Order: sequence, then C-alpha cells, then structure tokens
Amino acid sequence: AELDLVRTLARNAGAYDAIPTHLWAKGGAGAVELAQAVARCCTNKAESGAEGFRFLYDNNLSIKEKIETIAKQVYRAASVSYSEEAERKIEQFTASGWSSMPICMAKTQYSFSADPALKGAPEGFDLPIRDIRASLGAGFIYPLCGAMATLPGLPTRPCFYDIDIDEDSGDIVGLF
Repeated sequence: AELDLVRTLARNAGAYDAIPTHLWAKGGAGAVELAQAVARCCTNKAESGAEGFRFLYDNNLSIKEKIETIAKQVYRAASVSYSEEAERKIEQFTASGWSSMPICMAKTQYSFSADPALKGAPEGFDLPIRDIRASLGAGFIYPLCGAMATLPGLPTRPCFYDIDIDEDSGDIVGLF
C-alpha cells in the first residue's frame, strides 16, 4: 500500500512514473521495469507531456564549455577554475581528438560544490578542477573537482594468471 501511495504522490507531483526496484535481491533483473519506464519516458514525448530526453550539452562543445555547463547549470557554480595540470590535460586531450567525449564529473557527494563541508545547495561558488583524466575504454572524460580521490584502474593483464600452488611445498605463490 505504501509503494502505491508513493507512486501516486510522485505522479501527481509531476514525475513520469515511480517504479519500485529490487536490485539488492534480484540484481539486474530487479531493475528491468525501471529501465523500461526510463526508456519510455525518454522516447515517448506525447505520453510524458514533456519535450522528451535531451542532453545538457552538445558533445561537440569544447571540454571547458561542457565542464562549465555542468558546473553552472547543475551545480549552480558561478565560475570554474582550472589548475595548470588540468589546463595541460585539456590541451592534450583536445589534440588527441578526445574532446567530443562526454564529461563525468568526479566530486564529493556531500555538496554541489567541491567542498564537502559546504552543505545544502550552495550557489555562486567557484568549482576548482585540479586534474582531468580520460577513461578511453568507457568513452568519457572525468574532471577531478577539489580533493576528490579515485581508485586505481585494473591492469591489462589480470593478476590471477600469476597465482599458483607450489607443488613441492603446497604454498600459494604469486599473491604478493
């Protein structure tokens, strides 16, 4: 009953739909109905009453223009500043022909700004970009905002190839 109430309230408030998911219990199968609803919403303009899905920016914009569009229109930043490293990477990525890739911002989840202590929905701040990296296999560029840390990527050759059991001693070798 509660889920039906939430769905009704969401629709009445203007949401296209509200779909319960069960990813935690069923994996991807638990989100199929949600994925179908998102696809319907994005493609069915007449049913949704909206203009349909559109990207925030054109991928043909420069890397800086895309970053600044996200910063100003989504995060409500007044400006964006770039470290020397970020400026160098923008030039390098543009020269390499990667500037048409989409942008995926890497920033703290605690604030729209890059400062995790700046809670709520601040406006008018500067969003510092300290570095920019490319995830070429996935096909996107990700600026690092503020002190954001990232996890290391996987090697091209999985380490399990080097793990074995020493037949003489029975010890596992190659773990470290």
